[in-house]
Amino acid sequence: MRNVWILAAAQALAGCGMIVLFAFGGIVGAELAPSPILATLPLSLAVLGVAATTIPAAAAMQRWGRKPVFVGSAALAVLSSLVAAYAVSKGDFALLCVGAVLIGTNSSVVQQFRFAAAEYVDSHHVGRAISTVMLGTLAAAVLAPEIGDRARLLGGWPQFTGSFVALGVLCGLGALVLLALDKPHPRIAAATGTPRPLGEIARQPAYLVAVLCSLSGYGVMSFLMTATPISMHVIDGMDVSAAKHVLTAHLLGMYVPSLASGWLVDRLGLKRMMYLGLACNAVCVAIAAVVGHHFMHYLVGLTLLGVGWNLLFVAGSALLTQTYAPVERFRAQGLHDFLTFGTQAIASLLAGVSIHALGWTNLNLASVPLLLAALVAILMWNARERRGHAAVAAE
Repeated sequence: MRNVWILAAAQALAGCGMIVLFAFGGIVGAELAPSPILATLPLSLAVLGVAATTIPAAAAMQRWGRKPVFVGSAALAVLSSLVAAYAVSKGDFALLCVGAVLIGTNSSVVQQFRFAAAEYVDSHHVGRAISTVMLGTLAAAVLAPEIGDRARLLGGWPQFTGSFVALGVLCGLGALVLLALDKPHPRIAAATGTPRPLGEIARQPAYLVAVLCSLSGYGVMSFLMTATPISMHVIDGMDVSAAKHVLTAHLLGMYVPSLASGWLVDRLGLKRMMYLGLACNAVCVAIAAVVGHHFMHYLVGLTLLGVGWNLLFVAGSALLTQTYAPVERFRAQGLHDFLTFGTQAIASLLAGVSIHALGWTNLNLASVPLLLAALVAILMWNARERRGHAAVAAE
């Protein structure tokens, strides 16, 4: 597990980019944007950067290997952070958008850390390895906003310039940590053979379930989380501090379960984790649709939404590793992440418009079809497996 913990540490450092951007990018964007409508454009462009580079990142790793791409991307993240810092210091909104896209590009590579972790353990410990790496994101969620806030007035520069300089330092440390990675497990290092066509891999029921679980987890989470501050503060008139408390609880719901998700994989199995994740999201929607939208309703609902995301994403990622041969892994993983983060980008872009057009209750209900699609896929996959086991037993 040494290499898994190295990846978790790197995730805690190199994974700070999107968190710093989401913590302070909206405030900086509001100050620099030529129009208030464009204030969150850097955040949206960062998410689009993640989605757009997932497949190229996977292709680069297939050609040059995990470690060179990981280290190179972390080095690029240092440059990206300094570009954003310079943009803030000069009040250049367009350059800030460029820095945001580059930060998103690095994030698409950081997302591959979980798959790399699976390549350092035997097949029975994949779920535990993935959840261990996600503990790094929990550390980043605590570390990044605190360091970014403390460094925002650093050096007498314009406010928040120091936040992005500090991000560059964290990403540089992440690159150094990644240099300690060893070669992957022998079953991966010795991978040979002719890969199947990507379409054949993607048509497998288990692959479809893995994608739909990750996709629905990320899509619903991004859709509701992005709209929450607008719904609470702008529409319901609550204090900004109230929205901050709810989002903090949501982040804890997303990442604290990683402390136990490896244990859950071993105890419950992937299918039960998926059902439990969908149930958490369904209760979140039910609170908004049936109970109401006062502070406690937001708090409980968004916390459950975070837990649901964690369970679905860990289970979906772990199941994905069972659907391809080692020689096929990069293309299969790249397609999975492109669909997942592409959905997240679309959900994030639609959330602001949808909350004003639909309201909080209907916004939550609009996420139900995606959850149902994942549930139906799991049920059909489960039924197909049972028929297969019954046929084998009858022979």
